Amino acid sequence: MYELKTKENDNDVMEFIGKVENEKKRNDAYELLDIFTITTGYPAKMWGPSIIGFGSYHYKYKSGHEGDAPLVGFSPRKAKISLYLTSGEPIKEELLNELGKHTKGKGCVYINKLADINVDVLKEIINYSISIKSNSSS
Repeated sequence: MYELKTKENDNDVMEFIGKVENEKKRNDAYELLDIFTITTGYPAKMWGPSIIGFGSYHYKYKSGHEGDAPLVGFSPRKAKISLYLTSGEPIKEELLNELGKHTKGKGCVYINKLADINVDVLKEIINYSISIKSNSSS
């Protein structure tokens, strides 16, 4: 049976960020930690070995696959910083257009550094993402 790898765990968020090799990326991760914590009101938790998540929700696909995932989160990866925002529903294009320099995946937004984006718009996207997931899980 398939075992979900990205589960909430008790690993230390500050220790994880402290091990980020690139100093600028590490500093951005500390700043993102503050932004996500204040914006969401949820404490940061590690999900899997490398995702810092905030809050959680339960999902269930039509296929029957189900599990828990963070409402929002981020990961300071080697190439780029991954911002985990919506899943299943696209982020509103007008918000992304105002965000700044980024690329996007299905439920992710990738940035090189925090200075490339508008933090106020990021906060709007975080709140939008949480509202979608809160409404869909009820």
